[in-house]
Amino acid sequence: MISGPNQGRPYFFCGIGGSGMLPLALILRAKGCQVEGSDRSLDQGRLAQKFQFLRDHGIALHPQDGSGLTRPDQILVTSAAVEETVPDVQAARRLTLPVMRRAELLAQLFNAAPQSIAVGGTSGKSTTTGMIGWILHHAGRDPTIMNGAIMKNFITPQIPFAGAVVGGGDVFISEVDESDGSIALFNPKIAVLNNISLDHKTMDELRSLFRDFVSKAQVAVLNLDNVESLALAAALSPRSVSTYSLVDPNAHLFAHDLRPSLEGIDFVVTERETGDEANVYLQMPGVHNVSNALAALCAARGCGVSLREAAEALSGFTGIKRRFERVGSAKGVTIIDDFAHNPDKIAATLATLHAFPGRLLVLFQPHGFRPLTHMRKELVTCFAENLSEGDVLVMPEPVYYGGTTERLTTSADIVREVKAGGRDAFAFADRPACGDKLVSLAQPGDRIVIMGARDDTLPEFAADLLKRLG
Repeated sequence: MISGPNQGRPYFFCGIGGSGMLPLALILRAKGCQVEGSDRSLDQGRLAQKFQFLRDHGIALHPQDGSGLTRPDQILVTSAAVEETVPDVQAARRLTLPVMRRAELLAQLFNAAPQSIAVGGTSGKSTTTGMIGWILHHAGRDPTIMNGAIMKNFITPQIPFAGAVVGGGDVFISEVDESDGSIALFNPKIAVLNNISLDHKTMDELRSLFRDFVSKAQVAVLNLDNVESLALAAALSPRSVSTYSLVDPNAHLFAHDLRPSLEGIDFVVTERETGDEANVYLQMPGVHNVSNALAALCAARGCGVSLREAAEALSGFTGIKRRFERVGSAKGVTIIDDFAHNPDKIAATLATLHAFPGRLLVLFQPHGFRPLTHMRKELVTCFAENLSEGDVLVMPEPVYYGGTTERLTTSADIVREVKAGGRDAFAFADRPACGDKLVSLAQPGDRIVIMGARDDTLPEFAADLLKRLG
């Protein structure tokens, strides 16, 4: 049983199937807490395997109609996406139950850990969190890991949704989120900042959040190849900063001699202080993953793991679900499923794919109307500049699961402007129509790339496309 202000009280997770909610619920359940929950996907009959997995772990599930909240000692846990009008929230208010945001509860657990590592930044958080977790697991530290994505290394027949690992050691590793400002709740011993670029907030808001985040840590791990995090490194005491780079040999860890392939990438890393070198092979392609690996190596060094041991562990890291994940090939067409949803992530994925021959057929499903409006100009520029001649962009309307939101920008708006920029693009009202278009376009040698976030059915869509091609 966990200790703290909520000790002994049962938790009810509204939206328990969410990528940040499910792993936290599992951590609490594994620590002896009573956990129940609801989810609108469950009510809609979607994602049955996920909800059966939760039941198998002793978590009772209820309709999202308020009926699961009946006892005065319950604590309602919600994600930032859950609105006051949701019946579970209304029921909690009527019963005067405590209502906590997911991030508040996670921060309570995280801040109580003797050794805490928080991973922040606009891109690469889930991969870097998984890498750090695997290195410390490999080193026998038995860490607890809280991730927003499924870590392939920790998948077992009993745990197919391995977004969390409950360890018995002192280390707690967690991805932390800037999109809702909750990163401010975390007080890490080691703060990892991969990069800062436009996503959910303005650049000024992001700069402030990330500056405060790294300033609280005993050690700040910073990327010298990102202009914004480079500026932060210059403003902090050198004794509290650990830096990494692919271009600056003065960084604490410097990657060089990169050898990319379709299946992964090799590189050499040099540690400035000791002069030690280690060879690293990553089982995932892309220069951006070398940067993620350097961040993980810096964090591991901060925990006392040797460079060589950490590099050896990374070579056994098999990756994160929906991060440049090869679904399969049929009739000479390869399908790749990827979480890319903001301009930096999309550009990194396209650059990795363009390093090898073959036309790209890209389905991009925006993860909401609000972020689509916020990033409209940058998304248009990203696709216009990073798609090659002959590539095709196909877009359905953004993810929408209900609630109040303004539809100021649509996928058709993005497509119209991308076409004005000289690239082929199509917009459709729904995803099935997009699938029909992709199948009709596909030719041997093409790569179909499924991009998007906040929708657990995208992998199913990718697998269905593969069947249709076959």
